[in-house]
Amino acid sequence: MHKGAGPAIVHALKYSGWHAVAREMAERMARLGWPLDVVEERAAVMPVPLAASRERERGYNQSERIARALADRWRVPAFCEVLERARATETQTRLTPEERLANVSGAFRVRDAARRGVRNAHVVLVDDVVTTAATLNACAAALCEGGARVVSYVTFGRAPAMGDR
Repeated sequence: MHKGAGPAIVHALKYSGWHAVAREMAERMARLGWPLDVVEERAAVMPVPLAASRERERGYNQSERIARALADRWRVPAFCEVLERARATETQTRLTPEERLANVSGAFRVRDAARRGVRNAHVVLVDDVVTTAATLNACAAALCEGGARVVSYVTFGRAPAMGDR
C-alpha cells in the first residue's frame, strides 16, 4: 500500500467500511478550481458504477457516496442510476495499463431509461482514484454513446500505475 493520508483514507472508505469519510473527500474535491464554462454547464454528477458483486460485498459504492456528497456541495443532481456495468470485470489493481484498457473496454453502458437525462448534457464523472484513467475513459465513452455532450472527471486521488517512477 502507498504511504500517506490520502491512500489511507481511500483504503478506509473502500475496504474498512468508513463510508462517512466520503463527505469529507467530496468537500476537498469541491474546492478544485474549474473553468467557468464547466461550473456553469455541469448538469449532474455521476459515479463510476461498481460491480454488483463488489457492491454487495461492501454494502455500498464508494464512488456513489462521494458523488452524492459532491452533488450536494455543487447543488446539482447526482445521477446514480444512469451508468451500469454491461459485464463484470476483474479488479484493476494488479493489471498493466494495457490490460486495464482491455479489461474495461465496452464494460459500461447508459441504461436505456436514462438516455433522455444525459442527452446533450455536460456531466461530471466521479471516482475515488484514477490510475491510468481506463475506467473513467470507458465510462465516458459509454456516456457519449448514450448522448452526453461533454464528460468531465473528478477523483479524490491518483494512484501510481505500473511503470510510474
